Amino acid sequence: MTGTDPTRGADDWARWRERVDLDEYDRRWEQMAAAGENPHGEVDLLMGYAPRTVLDAGCGTGRVAIELHRRGIRCEGTDLDADLLDRARAKAPEIPWHLADLAELDLGRTFDIVVAAGNVIGFVRPEDREAAVRCSAAHVAPGGRLIVGYSRNRRWPSIEQYDQWCAAAGLELELRLATWSGDPFAEETSDYHVSIHRRPPD
Repeated sequence: MTGTDPTRGADDWARWRERVDLDEYDRRWEQMAAAGENPHGEVDLLMGYAPRTVLDAGCGTGRVAIELHRRGIRCEGTDLDADLLDRARAKAPEIPWHLADLAELDLGRTFDIVVAAGNVIGFVRPEDREAAVRCSAAHVAPGGRLIVGYSRNRRWPSIEQYDQWCAAAGLELELRLATWSGDPFAEETSDYHVSIHRRPPD
């Protein structure tokens, strides 16, 4: 695949890609840091599990993977959007970046953590979401974790459905949070969830 093919994602993804200015998108995180805000809540959460290796699934322009690399973690990124990957590769050519659909992903190795931040699961085509979770889970090492966050809305998988997909892939729910900053999850009021599922050790 060359260039951007928004038909590979859900309608929400196509709409996001049509309206987003990628330069402005990248600057957003720089502006947060300049204003004294923390743009790396996802990475802070992951570091609490002391991973040696991380796969950033749906990595976009590479923000999470690049920060992990800066902190000494061996990481790789994958995305179905070549335009976004080009930006990630230009910023950090030393990181392996893979052009691939999560629903078909097979890198032939596993990681301590597979992370999908930024509403990745919701941006996958509805008919491919279960496969995307299954393929992501297949890259989680024994004792490792799949950590996924996305908004709760009627268009995207319910938490119950997502948990079922993880269970079918051999993962167990370890913790659920309301934010990447670690706020407690409340079923009735939380409009976002970060779900941490673990593969049992061998």
